[in-house]
Amino acid sequence: MNVLVVLIPVSLILGSLGLAGFLWTVRSDQYDDDKGNASRILLDDDA
Repeated sequence: MNVLVVLIPVSLILGSLGLAGFLWTVRSDQYDDDKGNASRILLDDDA
């Protein structure tokens, strides 16, 4: 039971760090490549 006193706050801290990191990447527009991946499939880059 004493382990839960340590594990619950640690898991909440790690979860909030992960959420903060995800929100930071969303706000810094790291997922805004609408046309890049779609057109990259159609391009032939063979020399």
